[in-house]
Amino acid sequence: MSADRDEVPAELVRLWRLPAPASGLGRPAALDTERVVRTGVELADRDGLPGATLPRIAKELGVSPMSLYRHVGSKDELLVLMRDLALGSPPGTATAAGTAAGAAAEKWRAGLRQWAVAQRLVNHHHPWLPRLPIAGPPTGPHEIAWMEAGLGALSGTELDWAAKVGSLTLLSGYVRHASLLVQEHAQGRSGTGLSQEEAERAYARSLARLITPERFPQMALLLSSGTFEAAPDGAYDDPVSDHDFVFGLECVLDGIAVAVDRARTATGPRPTP
Repeated sequence: MSADRDEVPAELVRLWRLPAPASGLGRPAALDTERVVRTGVELADRDGLPGATLPRIAKELGVSPMSLYRHVGSKDELLVLMRDLALGSPPGTATAAGTAAGAAAEKWRAGLRQWAVAQRLVNHHHPWLPRLPIAGPPTGPHEIAWMEAGLGALSGTELDWAAKVGSLTLLSGYVRHASLLVQEHAQGRSGTGLSQEEAERAYARSLARLITPERFPQMALLLSSGTFEAAPDGAYDDPVSDHDFVFGLECVLDGIAVAVDRARTATGPRPTP
């Protein structure tokens, strides 16, 4: 890191793990930002986000809560640090730069699909992650790396920078919504012992007794179509291959494809390499 540490705000020093100046006072401290934040992530994974409080972290580490403030400035900063650590490194996505138009279209789409699926898996492993408030644009090293990977996937398109950022915001927002929806469905089923597939079947069978073609013609057709009966057991077990997620993801990518094609038409054909 080339930045002068004295010119970087303290919260970014901690977020980017910039080295602290040597104190010359003997052994290094046993506690550091990395250990505090990693413990917070472990608690959130185990007990949910409410379990990752500074007092709980201090208890887990066997230190006083006040000692944590040398390494984490506040609860809000802790959440920012936890988010960046939990995100980890993004997948390596292929770029479409320097390829013919048809091949470039396949590359950017495959790259963004891989990017979105990887985010969905991160949210699956850390269910609290999509519940964190989004306070602003990416600032942490892992967040920036994910942004870099997404921009890299779009690098061979004629989209301008605003459109590229907008595309990534749209796509990550869809993944976040899909992750939260799965959690909310699971919470709604809690206590019933039903899987998502079983809950959908029960939903269709109970409403079929109430919905008539005269009052709700389209809903009646939907319920009689067998759509809710069609999902086999285990259809929703894989967080990245269930029909609802895949269908929505492809629809979002279709929308980005329209913007990519429009930008290509506006700028004219690229010279053949």
